[in-house]
Amino acid sequence: MALAPDEIARYARHLVLQDVGGPGQARLKAARVLVVGAGGLGAPLIQYLAAAGVGTIGIVDDDVVDLGNLQRQVIHGTPDVGRPKVESAADAVARLNPHVAVEAHRTRLGEANARALVAAYDLVADGSDNFATRYAVSDACFHEKRPLVTAALGQFDGTLTTIRAHETGPDGRPNPTYRCLFPEAPPPGAIPTCAQAGVLGALAGVMGSMMAMEVVREIVGFGEGLVGRLLMVDARAMRFETLRYGWHPRNPLSGTPEGG
Repeated sequence: MALAPDEIARYARHLVLQDVGGPGQARLKAARVLVVGAGGLGAPLIQYLAAAGVGTIGIVDDDVVDLGNLQRQVIHGTPDVGRPKVESAADAVARLNPHVAVEAHRTRLGEANARALVAAYDLVADGSDNFATRYAVSDACFHEKRPLVTAALGQFDGTLTTIRAHETGPDGRPNPTYRCLFPEAPPPGAIPTCAQAGVLGALAGVMGSMMAMEVVREIVGFGEGLVGRLLMVDARAMRFETLRYGWHPRNPLSGTPEGG
């Protein structure tokens, strides 16, 4: 996919990168990425995907901008309070990069519509804030054979991983599913919401930006991704650790009938 002269100037720092270059930038331009959630994680994620030149960004969110969002949801501004987040985010992308198309889906993603939404894109990035949505997204990505970059926030901590559960690893075993990592959701109320417990605003920026980096990596194809690895960030200690995890034969998506 050819780049226009102003795109060559815009993406100049990518074009001189040995592992990206013209072919990598063309792949970004041709890519269709679905972002689930335009909140704390989705805000910086969408901004960096747009700046990187991802050709089409789908945004799924049914919420409106609230004043309490602005401490971390940096794609929205004070004049956007009360507006649908998908509209505010789309306007921000248009200001940042007119070469990027936005497809706004003002709806809540769930089991009923997840597969149809996921199937329309090449890759999914999930920044939702609840387990029901995370399971619906990850299951849909498995069935529709789409890569998934997924992250979560705590008060002072965050996690990030990439799921390619529809593929096999170098050892011939299936890649792990999200349900291999988190077999069951915690009981309702066991984990306080962001509104109840709070969250460090800048941490959302760090994790959302890292999501964008992982999405770009998956599209362009450089370095070592996070398939089978969970990146854990501790903002209190400024510590980054990686936990390896694998396919579980008793997972309900790609497990074996006998579970072993």
